[in-house]
Amino acid sequence: MFEYPFVFIDTPIKPNYIKKKSIDFSGYFNTHTGELNYEQLELIFNALPIDITLIDEFNKVLYFNNTKDRIFPRSAAVIGRDVRNCHPASSVEVVDKIINAMRSNEKNEAQFWIQMKGHFILIKYIALRNNNQEYKGCLEVTQLVEQIRALQGERRLLEWD
Repeated sequence: MFEYPFVFIDTPIKPNYIKKKSIDFSGYFNTHTGELNYEQLELIFNALPIDITLIDEFNKVLYFNNTKDRIFPRSAAVIGRDVRNCHPASSVEVVDKIINAMRSNEKNEAQFWIQMKGHFILIKYIALRNNNQEYKGCLEVTQLVEQIRALQGERRLLEWD
């Protein structure tokens, strides 16, 4: 039922807001730049070379992509959870500062870079606003960037690595 077992507590009942992948969604996502179906959207999000997590305006985790080499693993159990409960206690104060600055329209982005387990990681928080500039949530984007940092010169022709 859950992606990971529970060690210290009984397995809770799966919340009803966690949707099963088998839901038939035959509609399309239409924008002025194109039209995609549900399968195409999922394929795109999971193929991105970045981890993304979407938090709504109430600080609840709504979505995360499932890339094959996810930097910070996530379980479906985080869906609907307050974002503060998805970070180590040492970072909660910073998460609050970021969200409060975005909510008050003081900031639109925050970024950090860290070194961890031999990787250089870029972490960005991006405010999501509607046409009235009202805060609608935050997108957390995490990316391994050591290969990008190591690039030199140019590669103008295709060369398979």
